Amino acid sequence: MTETANLALPLLAPAQAQKHVTVNEALMRLDGVTQLRLNSVTVATPPAAIDGLAYGVPTGAVNAWAGQAGNVAIASGGGWVFVPPSRGWRALVLDVGALAIFDGSEWRIGAMTLTPNGAAMTTRSVEVDVTLTAGPSVTTPVVFPARSIAYGITGRVISTITGAVTSWDVGVTGDLQRYGSGLGLPENSWVNGPGAPQVYWSPTALELTAQGGDFAGGAIRLAAHFAELSLPDLV
Repeated sequence: MTETANLALPLLAPAQAQKHVTVNEALMRLDGVTQLRLNSVTVATPPAAIDGLAYGVPTGAVNAWAGQAGNVAIASGGGWVFVPPSRGWRALVLDVGALAIFDGSEWRIGAMTLTPNGAAMTTRSVEVDVTLTAGPSVTTPVVFPARSIAYGITGRVISTITGAVTSWDVGVTGDLQRYGSGLGLPENSWVNGPGAPQVYWSPTALELTAQGGDFAGGAIRLAAHFAELSLPDLV
């Protein structure tokens, strides 16, 4: 056996010369996968190899990552070392700000559970910055995907809301105050709007409604918090 079973750490051979090379390689891999943080699991073109950075290599990766789909790429010495993750590994994926579980072939973003046949429950928080345009209301991009279970909305004013408006509400079509009403206008005003879990069967956006007048400008950073259920694997 030339490497360990779980982390693929290289092992010293009897009477091996330059033992420090193998030991340092093992320490580097251990440093990369302990408290695993992946900068991304969707970037397909290798960035600059800054020591310690780690990525989950996606299908279709190119250049130095070609043929390494599914592996963890760890930057070392200006190049990349690849470690195969095992089913059940967990990592924080930094570019989406969520924990993930490796299911044996890919990283499941937000997965909290993983059955033997691949069914899972995931929780997600999706953040969007909304620039307010002139008028009585603004519709955001979709924040709740189809068949998701919504728990609530949080947010913060990141640029003071202007116009004749005296406050604002956040909700969805047909329930315009579901996640907050009478909300503030100055920068750093906030909303923390949990609600009874609500299933959205189709992709759903938020509606921001001005009270007392129309919006003229400003910007709000909103985060939608929800869960999704996934099917078992194909048979």
